[in-house]
Amino acid sequence: MRISLKNFVIPSIPLAVLLVGLCFIIWMSAYVGTQYTTDTTLNTSVVQSLQSVFSPDSLLSNLICIALTLLNGFLVAQINNRFTIIRTRTFLPILIFLLLISTWNQTHLMIGSHLALTLFIFALFYFFTMSRDRKASEQAFMGTFLISVSSILINPLIFIIPVCWIGFTIFQSLSLKTFLASLFGAITPWILYTSVLYLIHPDVDFSTLINIYYSIDLSLSTFSLTEIIYTVSMGIILITGLIGMYSVSKSDAINTRNKLNFLLFLFVSMIVISFIFSNQIKSFLPIIALVYALLISHPLTLKQNNFYGILFIIFCLINIAFVISKYFIF
Repeated sequence: MRISLKNFVIPSIPLAVLLVGLCFIIWMSAYVGTQYTTDTTLNTSVVQSLQSVFSPDSLLSNLICIALTLLNGFLVAQINNRFTIIRTRTFLPILIFLLLISTWNQTHLMIGSHLALTLFIFALFYFFTMSRDRKASEQAFMGTFLISVSSILINPLIFIIPVCWIGFTIFQSLSLKTFLASLFGAITPWILYTSVLYLIHPDVDFSTLINIYYSIDLSLSTFSLTEIIYTVSMGIILITGLIGMYSVSKSDAINTRNKLNFLLFLFVSMIVISFIFSNQIKSFLPIIALVYALLISHPLTLKQNNFYGILFIIFCLINIAFVISKYFIF
């Protein structure tokens, strides 16, 4: 019996709507079932202002985050189509991204995290156009500028900028010109932010504007058994997918392979940052979901055989089982 993912790779419009609707149901199951944990994330002043307008745990906050997630899913499709990260049109990055975000209910009320992801995706649009262009100062400035703006929402995201500098070397676009442009792009939003804040509130305490407190916590006791099983399972699926990705990427263009290498390096870096700032790990989950979706979709789309068809089914079942398991943990 042959298991084909063709209908998921290029679904009909009704099927695509149905799949997005199922992800929406998974999302809302957490709201209806009140499956939200207490938020211990260190929020910045900007995020606190958002929460003062949009009350946490409210239906409105859920709907805003759903709208931002749909927007980000659309941007995922656009970035794949424009830069041929996967050398064919595919719906899988959108589906996997939406499924992950719907499953990870810790992110459902974090408007700031979804806004930061939107800015990060736009930054990728700029960075991916820098391939082999050592004079791409405008792209380096704008990409880093957007990430720096996102760091105003989630302060530790500022550490993604050095990761992107290493990405410049992967794209063969690092030069003094692009580095300086990127450096100015990193500091400009903070200069503007603090200047405007000082004009509005001259007595502001600038030391309270930055919430970067590292908290390395590798203790398994902080996670439930289901969370450990789920994380290990998702890791095994990703490693299996990466093996398939690199076996197929030999047929990709050099620019495409560079982008895949950068995404993998970015994913590893985000995991490291999550461990260093474990008290804010929930804030990083949308970006992790984005990169995970792009990486795993590559072999699932291009290797049309039973093994990867079964792998995709297992991936979906694990996420659904993880959602269901939350209703039996008190």
